[in-house]
Amino acid sequence: MSAAELYTKYTRVWIPDPDEVWRSAEVIKDYKEGDKSLHLKLEDETLYEYPIDLQGNELPFLRNPDILVGENDLTALSYLHEPAVLHNLKVRFIESNHIYTYCGIVLVAINPYEQLPIYGQDVIYAYSGQNMGDMDPHIFAVAEEAYKQMARDEKNQSIIVSGESGAGKTVSAKYAMRFFATVGGSASETNIETKVLASSPIMEAIGNAKTTRNDNSSRFGKYIQIGFDKRYHIIGANMRTYLLEKSRVVFQAEDERNYHIFYQLCASASLPEFKDLGLTCAEDYFYTSQGGGTSIDGVDDADDFEKTRHAFTLLGVKESHQMTIFRIIAAILHLGNLEIRAERDGDACSILSEDDHLNSFCSLLGVEHSQMEHWLCHRKLVTTAETYVKSMSMQQVVNARNALAKHIYARLFSWIVQHINKALHTTIKQHSFIGVLDIYGFETFEVNSFEQFCINYANEKLQQQFNLHVFKLEQEEYMKEGIPWTLIDFYDNQPCIDLIEAKLGILDLLDEECKVPKGTDQNWAQKLYDRHAHSQHFQKPRMSNTSFIVLHFADKVEYQSEGFLEKNRDTVYEEQINILKASKYQMVADLFQDEKDAASTTPVGKGTPKISVRSARPAIKAANKEHKKTVGHQFRNSLHLLMETLNATTPHYVRCIKPNDEKLSFRFDSKRVVQQLRACGVLETIRISAAGFPSRWSYHDFFSRYRVLMKKRDLCNNDKKQICQTLLEDLIKDPDKFQFGRTKIFFRAGQVAYLEKLRADKFRAATIMIQKTVRGWLQWVRYKRLRQAAVVIQRYVRGHLARRLAEHLRRTRAAIIFQKQYRMLRILRAYQRVRSATITIQAFARGMIVRRIYHKILVEHKAITLQKYTRGWLARSRFRRVRAATIVLQCCYRRMKARQQLKALKIEARSAQHLKKLNVGMENKVVQLQRKIDEQNKEYKLLNEQLSTLTSAHSSEVEKLKKELLRYQQSHQGDGNQLVSLQEEMEHLRLELEKAHGERKVMEDSYIKEKDLLRKRISDLEEKNAFLKQEKEELNSRILCQSEDEFAQNTVEENIQMKKELEEERARYQNLVKEYSRLEQRYDNLRDEITIIKAPGHRRNPSNQSSLESDSNYPSISTSEIGDTEDVMPQVEEVGMQEAAMDMTLFLKLQKRVRELEQERKKLQTQLDKKEEESKKSQVTEVKTEVTSEQEDFAYNSLKRQELESENKKLKNELNELRKAIADKATHNNSSNDIQDSYNLLLNQLKLANEELEVRKEEVLILRTQIMKAAQQKEMGKNMESIANDARWTNSDKHIDQEDAIEAYQGMCKTNHMTEDWGYLNEDGELGLAYQGLKQVARLLEAQLQDQRREHEEEVEALKNQVDAMKEEMEKQQQTFLQTLQLSPEVQVEFGLQQEITRLTNENLDLKELLEKLEKNEKKLKKELKIYMKKVQDFQAFQNVVPAERRQRECHMQVAVQRKEKNFQGMLEYYKEDEPLLIQNLITDLKPQAVSATVPCLPAYILYMCIRHADYINDDQKVHSLLTSTINGIKKVLKKHSNDFEMTSFWLANTRRLLHCLKQYSGDAGFMTQNTPKQNEHCLKNFDLTEYRQVLDHLSIQIYQQLIKIAEGILHPMIVSAVLENESIQGLSGIKPMGYRNRSSSMADGDSSYSLDEIIRQLNTFHTIMCDQGLDPEIVQQVFKQLFYMINAVALNNLLLRKDVCSWSTGMQLRFNISQLEEWLRAKNLQESGAAQTLEPLIQAAQLLQLKKKTSEDAEAICSLCTSLTTQQIVKILNLYTPVNEFEERVTVAFIRDIQMHLQERNDPPQLLLNFKHVFPVLFPFNPSSITMDSIELPASLNLEFLNKV
Repeated sequence: MSAAELYTKYTRVWIPDPDEVWRSAEVIKDYKEGDKSLHLKLEDETLYEYPIDLQGNELPFLRNPDILVGENDLTALSYLHEPAVLHNLKVRFIESNHIYTYCGIVLVAINPYEQLPIYGQDVIYAYSGQNMGDMDPHIFAVAEEAYKQMARDEKNQSIIVSGESGAGKTVSAKYAMRFFATVGGSASETNIETKVLASSPIMEAIGNAKTTRNDNSSRFGKYIQIGFDKRYHIIGANMRTYLLEKSRVVFQAEDERNYHIFYQLCASASLPEFKDLGLTCAEDYFYTSQGGGTSIDGVDDADDFEKTRHAFTLLGVKESHQMTIFRIIAAILHLGNLEIRAERDGDACSILSEDDHLNSFCSLLGVEHSQMEHWLCHRKLVTTAETYVKSMSMQQVVNARNALAKHIYARLFSWIVQHINKALHTTIKQHSFIGVLDIYGFETFEVNSFEQFCINYANEKLQQQFNLHVFKLEQEEYMKEGIPWTLIDFYDNQPCIDLIEAKLGILDLLDEECKVPKGTDQNWAQKLYDRHAHSQHFQKPRMSNTSFIVLHFADKVEYQSEGFLEKNRDTVYEEQINILKASKYQMVADLFQDEKDAASTTPVGKGTPKISVRSARPAIKAANKEHKKTVGHQFRNSLHLLMETLNATTPHYVRCIKPNDEKLSFRFDSKRVVQQLRACGVLETIRISAAGFPSRWSYHDFFSRYRVLMKKRDLCNNDKKQICQTLLEDLIKDPDKFQFGRTKIFFRAGQVAYLEKLRADKFRAATIMIQKTVRGWLQWVRYKRLRQAAVVIQRYVRGHLARRLAEHLRRTRAAIIFQKQYRMLRILRAYQRVRSATITIQAFARGMIVRRIYHKILVEHKAITLQKYTRGWLARSRFRRVRAATIVLQCCYRRMKARQQLKALKIEARSAQHLKKLNVGMENKVVQLQRKIDEQNKEYKLLNEQLSTLTSAHSSEVEKLKKELLRYQQSHQGDGNQLVSLQEEMEHLRLELEKAHGERKVMEDSYIKEKDLLRKRISDLEEKNAFLKQEKEELNSRILCQSEDEFAQNTVEENIQMKKELEEERARYQNLVKEYSRLEQRYDNLRDEITIIKAPGHRRNPSNQSSLESDSNYPSISTSEIGDTEDVMPQVEEVGMQEAAMDMTLFLKLQKRVRELEQERKKLQTQLDKKEEESKKSQVTEVKTEVTSEQEDFAYNSLKRQELESENKKLKNELNELRKAIADKATHNNSSNDIQDSYNLLLNQLKLANEELEVRKEEVLILRTQIMKAAQQKEMGKNMESIANDARWTNSDKHIDQEDAIEAYQGMCKTNHMTEDWGYLNEDGELGLAYQGLKQVARLLEAQLQDQRREHEEEVEALKNQVDAMKEEMEKQQQTFLQTLQLSPEVQVEFGLQQEITRLTNENLDLKELLEKLEKNEKKLKKELKIYMKKVQDFQAFQNVVPAERRQRECHMQVAVQRKEKNFQGMLEYYKEDEPLLIQNLITDLKPQAVSATVPCLPAYILYMCIRHADYINDDQKVHSLLTSTINGIKKVLKKHSNDFEMTSFWLANTRRLLHCLKQYSGDAGFMTQNTPKQNEHCLKNFDLTEYRQVLDHLSIQIYQQLIKIAEGILHPMIVSAVLENESIQGLSGIKPMGYRNRSSSMADGDSSYSLDEIIRQLNTFHTIMCDQGLDPEIVQQVFKQLFYMINAVALNNLLLRKDVCSWSTGMQLRFNISQLEEWLRAKNLQESGAAQTLEPLIQAAQLLQLKKKTSEDAEAICSLCTSLTTQQIVKILNLYTPVNEFEERVTVAFIRDIQMHLQERNDPPQLLLNFKHVFPVLFPFNPSSITMDSIELPASLNLEFLNKV
């Protein structure tokens, strides 16, 4: 295109500006060929004529379209030149606050001088695994690119970080190393990545200092190699340093500081351990106070010193070595404060021997004071003939002192670096490494010396390597795409490098001058002028003879030659070094040893260091030879080695830019930035790119972006490549402006801008057409609306007139009616007043008459009441006397009866001696009972004797009282008159008393009347109060309607806070379980490694190992902690004491920690339950009443037992009679038919009798256990009852009934009844069988007794738990009710329908299970019927063959031996040796597909039936072994299938079902509420498996976390592509020009894009697997809540880190994709899981992208809408928002500030990204099963034939 076509009106250009470097302007007149100037308008509306050089035809630079401004990659700009680069960086830095920008392969990092929240762990994980260019530019993206290329290409990598001081090089290198430490953490427990990061504070302390440009400037260069193994885990590191600025130790410029370590040590000098250093504040020392300020704002030196010491400790530096390091640093400070005095006119000088600083220096370094004092002021001159000592001048002494200080610090610096390398060194073979080079950038100051020369020399070498690498990459890209390669001219700085390092170059001449005895800086400068005067890169200043100028690639720099020779020589006097070698501190002496000396002194002990050092003169000569190697020579060699290393690696470049010199945050100085861009090679990269084809588009992206420019006939072609070629040939006539590659289209600079202009014009034309049509339609609609409105107005006006006339007529008629009604009402009211007065008079008269009659009746009623109470009292007194006499008679009669029964029992006991011979084992019991009877007889006799003595004493006492009464009567006969008077007086008093009683009655009557009046008034008041309450409730309801939102919000916030606390507690608990599983896994790995190392040819059986582990982790069932450890010890001896001790220690620690957590949980639970204490107390009292009622029923139970035992006797008699009848019938009857009929009849009767007998036996056993329990309770509480009996009447009814019941049980049941039963059984010949049965019954009774005792003790606690459960259920219902009230009526209806659907679904499932159960029972009955039919057929055939007599005998025997056939009891029996086979077939080798067609969770049911049988036989070892093997087997399977979702889900479902079974059948009332009576029979009887339930709960948490991890691993790669990038709505999104994006060398070749349908299919797969395997619905909901949270977090994090997806079209796509996910949740009935709520931040982000973002009203709308997004996230999205098309507007900075003002009151967390690895605490529900154990069938495919049904 010609210039005339480009420089048209409205075109924007860049013109030079002295202040801003470049300034934007707009062309206001078309340019024509030959014009001498270009007419422009500046941004401030001023006009400007830009002159044009006609010869050079240099027109101003064109400006890129606004849509391209702010790109992530500078190479994506259409016009590539310096102003475009500068403007793009400025827009990103100032407006969007983006500090990182790509420039091809270079990452440009601008120092913000502010801490940004973009370096956290979440950001590291967000960039990990991403391709470079997929996310926004970041140092982590460069580090990830290097890491991926190392892993893929297996080639070493390097990251070169450069920039001038203060640009942020050290921070960038530190963050890169942090990324590697996080992503490539060490696989072992060495924590090498922590040590790598710990080296940073040490190196900053000893190598960084404050300069005028930077508060933490690195004054040395370093190259850190981070080594990786074959699995790309960090195994070690190594550090190389370059050119430490030693001169800073002794000199600092104005406003600068020495190295940080000096100030840190002075700030901590007050610590006790540093008292011996003799330090004070930093201002007191010459070496730390030359720059003026000794502190840095915002930096605490003491705190930094603690971090430095901690880093030393972490790297393994001993405490003694640390103290020696600090002593050396303190000695340097004291050395700088030496007071030097001049003597003899300045030719000599001396130091006072009393100088405190000299004393401190010598004592701290352990050297001789006199020698150091002498050699600081003298030097030794050695000639061929003699050696003599010479005094030094004042200046020479100062120089020598400073040289010594620099040398000491340099040696210490080298020692620390070596020790860090030793700490980071590893013996493992290094597979590859990534190097991070943090080196000084190009420097130029007013005075440039030797250090700046070396720095710029290093940058020349690095720039040359950079240019060659960029050139090489461009060439590879062109060759790969098949584009003709044309040589590109780029700047080659090899001549400048040759000037410095070639033969007779600057460094060579400098070394040569250093060798001259009297060489000077002036002579060296003169040699440079003579040698290089004609070099193009060397110049001589006009005004100086001691300076020289070198033309570097960045700028020309003038160097002052003064000091070059001294710094290059780095001279230190040998005598001072020898004194330091002779230090009494080994570390100080070793610090100054040369390599040869160190080798010779290594075996020498600590006591003789001086002997080995103070040797002869040859050592000094050798040292002289070593010291001849100059600093320049060393630096050149190390730089060559560095370049070799870099050339052998793949480099990655980070260029750090300093935006301003004032260190102000987000302040952009264009002059300074341009200067650095030119110096660091960024513009050179741009120039190389612009020389070729900088803009590159893939065919697909080009087609999607510019399809609007294509013609309809071209779009019919399916070949996109051909379509693109046709379009470009039509639009761009010059074929040299573009090239077609294999996969991309390459454009020259400016062509993309031209295409964008054409696209914008096309859109603008289409927009005008749409606006024209829409505006015409709007006007037509407006006309129709106005016409319709006029018609409506006319209609309403006419109607109004008609209504007004009708209203007048109605009012006239109403007035007449009002008059009539008023007159009638006035007469009616007069009549009513007269009538009311008459009625009132009548009422008062009638009331007076009625009150008189009532008073009379009341008096009569009171008299009758007195008579009633008197007669009642007399009758009750008479009844009490009669009842007492009756009770005495009853007692005597019962005592007599008891004696008679006792005698009869004794007789019977004597007659039962033959039973004792037959059954010797029962004699002891009989003897015991006999002894007890004798004791009772003795007690009875003793009581009779006591009673007789009491009666005799009572009769004698009565006779004495009678005699005294007679004497009293005789002596007081004369007092009869007095008695009569007393009686009269008593009668008088009685009358007064009766009178008083009468008055009292009157008072009571009046009180009752007043009370009735008061009650009536109270009722009236209550009615009024109720009315007022009603009004109050109405008012409250109105107020509540007004404040309902606020109240609901407060309630919701409180609920959310409580839920949050509960979730945090549960999260801590589950994190502990997760940590325990990790430790357990680590222990397993270590154990496997140990077994492999110890026994390579023989492996221990894993089952032994697992049993040891399980024994140590899961205690026994019914033993204490001490018992647990005793059970473990035998197995510990088998495996090894060392491993067992480790395992036991770990177990005890974890067990202690679990107890502590359990106590904390209980404390929190008690705090929550304080409000419910009153209800709990009431429940406890009810429990107590129930317990007492059970004790009162004791007598009834004993009598019931007697009755049942008597019925049992009758049934046995009938059984014997039936047997005899069968035998007689079979003997006398010869007919076969009669025999068959009678046999069948009697057989049925026998079966019925056996069934009845079994039922009676069970009832007898139950009652017997209850009676034994009551008896034990009575014995335990005998003392309390005796105390209570003393306070009662001795003949209480209740007490006598209980005594009778107990005596009946202890007397008759234990003697008479037992002897009768056993005698009867013995007559039938079944005494042996009964004896064996009694043994089993005794065991069963003992077990039941233990169970009932435990149940009785835990009954109150169980009821408390039930109350808690009811309370929790009530709280849940309240919360549900509150949530329902907060919803709208429509949502309430929908919620009710959902609840009803859920209920019907559950009922449907229950009916299905019932149907399946009935079908299985039907099949079972059919199978049994077939078996019985076969038996009958066999029996009939057998009868036809055998003789009649034998048939009769067999029939008789069959009748006698027949027993009731038992059904399956839901238990499975196996032998102990079959346990490994059971675990193998049921767990280890089981595939989920093998049991897919059976009952869900079948393995769990089978395991429980095995556990139940072990419990039934009371085998605790079997239970313990089976549960332990089960847990270990599940862990083994999960470890083997750690990435199999189906297997993990299968065992999560089975583990939960096994846990549900252990709870459902545990016997706890709280878990048995939904059990059927049949299921209650399947409960465990002997063992409490609470501890194993806890272990299974922990295992469930581990499996759940593994399940989440697997599902997240499957979904994670799909999320970004499917949710953010996939074009679900075709043609909506437009592709913007991309620069380096999708050109990353680490990208995979294949297409890894996913669609949303693939995610939905994967979610369907997850849901189907979990539902088919019977996983609890609540757990399924929590799984999808977690997965949807991860989808939200990953998508939102990616959105926050990518500028290319923050657009309006992406927001529309994103909202559509989220709606698809929400629709899937509704289809799967997962709305209540909370998964949709986790997507709320992503939904709000999509809405934020779609909302209008211009006015303050828009800002308020955004703030009110985006409540789930934090302030940082909202601002970040607004900063990233990028228009895809020209008609979209950018978000202004003012709008973003307005948003920040609105959101400043929010207290949002500072974290920008969501933690996508966050796992919600899982809450496992209790879901009992409706399946009974006896209905489960074992499929043959499981190979469990060794299991026997019980």
